[in-house]
Amino acid sequence: MTRRDIEFSAEDVTLRGWFYPAQGPGTSHPTIVMAHGYSAVKEMYLDRYAEVFAAAGLNALVFDNRNFGASDGEPRQEIDPWAQIRDYRHAITYATTLPEVDVNRIGVWGSSYSGGHVLVVGAQDRRVKAVVSQAALVDGYQNFRRLVRPDFIAGFQEQFDADRLARFHGQAPAMVPVVAEDPLAPSALPTPDSYQWFTESHKSMAPSWRNEVTLRSVEMLGEYVPASFIEYISPTPLLLLPAVNDVLTPTDLAIAAYEKAREPKRIEILPGGHFDIYTKGFDQSSSLARDWFTKHLGRLPESSIPTTELVNDV
Repeated sequence: MTRRDIEFSAEDVTLRGWFYPAQGPGTSHPTIVMAHGYSAVKEMYLDRYAEVFAAAGLNALVFDNRNFGASDGEPRQEIDPWAQIRDYRHAITYATTLPEVDVNRIGVWGSSYSGGHVLVVGAQDRRVKAVVSQAALVDGYQNFRRLVRPDFIAGFQEQFDADRLARFHGQAPAMVPVVAEDPLAPSALPTPDSYQWFTESHKSMAPSWRNEVTLRSVEMLGEYVPASFIEYISPTPLLLLPAVNDVLTPTDLAIAAYEKAREPKRIEILPGGHFDIYTKGFDQSSSLARDWFTKHLGRLPESSIPTTELVNDV
């Protein structure tokens, strides 16, 4: 499938990614803006989702988050959720300048950490006409306390404070691994399935991924509660796709957040764990997202789309 490299200004940095033009007739099409989750780069399955969307008559604009992958930004490997949210909006602005894009039919897709971001973007930016959020981090405060043993939290807080003091004195930010083989070892995402997915994806498809983030990226995760925006997404249609056995972004937190959302909305609880959505559950997660977008942003003729029943909103 044809795609082209893109780059655009996010005011203070240049972000880079891919643009997948929609297949099918017409000169302008609906467009899905997409970025990845916590520390991940676009080569980690985002190309597969973009190909599904493009085959259904949807442009897909995929970019690496600032400080990661092909995008610029300093300090490298730092994850500031609010900067990433602003970058989604910069990406939307860039999309509206492209001749292939129907500016009145823009959707946002996010997964894991960016699954939280699109909840905020959907609430704040009325250029967005449909939202799909899969395996979303919805409450970083609670999520941090699910992932970190209670007797370890005080130690983390001491590290955060020491890092802040060191930065005050001009030192570089402290770093921490994203994943570790031992789930009790220090890491940002201390679950066995996180270690397996990131290390396997790095080896097979994403050599630019690095197994480190700044320590304050972990601190900012614990301060970030995108579910507080979910009720404001309406009247923009929202599809939430949690996984039934998600231990990284716990399923019950996502369901509780969904209950606060207003119509039109739909939830589909997918089988498996957090990372199964990208692999053995890819066909289901991608087709649900595709059908949500084509339903609410417009679609190709029935004969042009692979057969999957459209999702009806509640």
